[in-house]
Amino acid sequence: MAGDGQAGHGTWDEGALEYGGLSRVRLDALLQELLGRVDEIMEYQERLRALLDAVVGIGTDLDLNSTLDRIVSAACELAGSQYGALGVVGPDGKRLVRFITRGVTDEEITAIGPYPEGHGILGLLIEHPEPIRMHDLAEHPRSYGFPANHPPMKSFLGVPIRTREHVYGNLYLTEKTDGADFTEDDERTVTALAAAAGVVIDNARLYADTEQRRRWHEVNAEINQLMLGEYDPDQALQLIAQRAREISGAQVSGLLVADGDELVVRAVDGPAEFGRHLGRRVPSTLPVLGAVASGDEQVVVIEDLAQVLKDVGALTDFPVGAGLGRTTIAPLPAGRTGTGGILVVALGQGSSTGAGEGADLVRMFAGQATLALERAQAQHDRDMLAVLEDRDRIARDLHDLVIQRLFATGLQLQGMHRLARPEHQDRLSRAVEDIDSTIHDLRAAIFELQQPPNASSLRADLQALISEYAGALGFRPQLTFAGPIDTAVATNVRPQILATVRESLSNVVRHAEASRVTVEVIADAAQVVARVSDNGVGIGTETRRSGLRNLAERAQALGGSVRISDNPPHGTVVELTAPTD
Repeated sequence: MAGDGQAGHGTWDEGALEYGGLSRVRLDALLQELLGRVDEIMEYQERLRALLDAVVGIGTDLDLNSTLDRIVSAACELAGSQYGALGVVGPDGKRLVRFITRGVTDEEITAIGPYPEGHGILGLLIEHPEPIRMHDLAEHPRSYGFPANHPPMKSFLGVPIRTREHVYGNLYLTEKTDGADFTEDDERTVTALAAAAGVVIDNARLYADTEQRRRWHEVNAEINQLMLGEYDPDQALQLIAQRAREISGAQVSGLLVADGDELVVRAVDGPAEFGRHLGRRVPSTLPVLGAVASGDEQVVVIEDLAQVLKDVGALTDFPVGAGLGRTTIAPLPAGRTGTGGILVVALGQGSSTGAGEGADLVRMFAGQATLALERAQAQHDRDMLAVLEDRDRIARDLHDLVIQRLFATGLQLQGMHRLARPEHQDRLSRAVEDIDSTIHDLRAAIFELQQPPNASSLRADLQALISEYAGALGFRPQLTFAGPIDTAVATNVRPQILATVRESLSNVVRHAEASRVTVEVIADAAQVVARVSDNGVGIGTETRRSGLRNLAERAQALGGSVRISDNPPHGTVVELTAPTD
């Protein structure tokens, strides 16, 4: 029994040991599974912490450029990627307009060449904005291959970045650092980062827009302050062009103002190669510029202004290689003066600033240009009115005071003529003649004062012509006017009168040997008479028929006539008669 008892006891101990060993194995397995779960949880927590740190990191700065750099760096760190890039999709939604990279040096970028525009696999993510993971880029059918000097890349992860339901750009990650493929966790983490990045980018863009508008109001106040006082319109236009370029981040800006059928470059701000176009005239019929200047288009945004101008055959010396990108062209609003024109703001190629997005600001600057031109015109009109009022006052004073006093003095001298001795009567007669001549000159001056400055004046043109021939004659011809010379004589008649006087004086210089010449121009409401008299040797019949035929042709063209006669006791009279209109 003792043996049986031992045997039974031994059997029980063996079973217990077997049962205990099995329990330890299972317990070890459970512990290993538990430790694995703990490691996964710790790894998940580490990834979540890294994601939170990345989200906080990319949101610490509201500057859009630095924000984009932070997003690329954070994506590379979260996914363990050696290379990373963020491609910004253009307004057309078909190509990349900006490319921010990490993991490639500036020297390598220069050796590779231009940034990609969204072809191949990069274009696939633009067409279908959904996350993409690949084991090997070269195996995909859309792969274009890499350009020369490009580092080798195999594994790939692409994730779109959305802002308010619109795709802003894409994150591209390649070459996971451990040589493995990007995992589903990598995709989820980078997708979460892209979602947060979309909010951060949207906030940065809103902040940039707010800052831009704040800057615009400051510039608006600056320009308005300038226009409150006396200013040079070209200076104001140059300031508008300069501020438009600065606020929009453009490479060059320019203001072109309409002048008849042409556009004149009145202001340019940018690189020196564009400054040489200041003052240049271009046809207002150009396909792009003309459509905006005429008001047919409100705002035009084109991709390459230099290339467009080259294609239409205009401005062949325009610096096509200057690196211009998107260009906004806005018309100058129609103002009181009706002056047209355009404002051109051109970005540099690859610029992150959207010219089209700031079109409203460009329109505001165009409105400021119109206001500056109108203020300048109003200032000019005010100055002109002051000049005319001053001239009118002087003319009244000359007529009411000076001429009347001279006339009264002449009457007194004429009354004394009968009482004077014979030897004094000649002197009194000459004094009266001098007073009459002075009164005539004053009346001519009054007529000139009543003409607007810079206006076409037949009196002034005739006086200049007399001065021109004074040297050749050796004396100054006497010039007299009668009637409303500048108001009654039509514009098309004036050149013929000047030509008649010029040719008559030329004949006197060449043939007459005269010592005195008188030029008279008499006008009334119906006709004008231009008479040139000299005391020279006279002209013969043959000379009249041949040398002065062109004078008769001019008179006939006006519906008038020319009469050439002797001037007793010797000399010649040439008289042109023509209708005033």
